Formats: sequence, C-alpha cells, structure tokens
Amino acid sequence: MINDIKISKDFLLSEFHSPDTHTVKLDPRLIKLNQVFRDRVGVPYTPNSAYRTPEHNKRVGGSPKSQHLAGKAIDIPLLKGYTIDEMANIAEEIGFDGIGKYETFIHLDVRGKRARWDYRGQK
Repeated sequence: MINDIKISKDFLLSEFHSPDTHTVKLDPRLIKLNQVFRDRVGVPYTPNSAYRTPEHNKRVGGSPKSQHLAGKAIDIPLLKGYTIDEMANIAEEIGFDGIGKYETFIHLDVRGKRARWDYRGQK
C-alpha cells in the first residue's frame, strides 16, 4: 500500500494521511512525541485522525484553524487500561502543546503554544 513507510518504531506514514487521499503533512515533532507517548502507554493504537485535507476537515466538522490541517495534530482513541485524564497527564509530561479531552479520544498537537480544553459531556 502507498505510504506504508515506517516513520518511527511503531508507526507507518499511512496511519497519518488524510482518509480522503494519500496526502500527508506531518510535523517531525508530532512524530517524535507520538512515539514517546506510545512507548509510555505500552499499548498499540492506530490514530483516529492525523493530517486532514481542508475538504475532509470540513466534512468532519473540524475547526477552520484545526492543527490537523497543518499536520501538527493527532487524535488517539481511549486506550484500554487508561482514562482520558491519565492519557492527558502523560501527554502533558511528554510535552505536547495542545491537549483536548473528549469522551472517546484525546487530541494532541504541537502548535507551538499551550492550549487545553475538555469537551467531555458536550455534543
């Protein structure tokens, strides 16, 4: 498959491309911190979302200024054995800039400045 190129110990480039195309934008810092996060949690996962084309971002209701558009964000599903708060604490310790808490996933990004939000319980 196209983009089945290893970009870190546990991840392939194809796991980060926009689902509507094979196009990928990916900040090197996101790759590094994502792998550190994976090493810390010790649980395999496939990102729910990483890079998004503007068209895909619009279809999924993403923010017009979403970090996914710049290849600086990843959404990770709730991992077995962890709560969203525990995952957020690990992300904080590792050094992610943006950390967003949702019911079934956590948003992590490398936007260059601190940002925190909690959308659990909201629709």
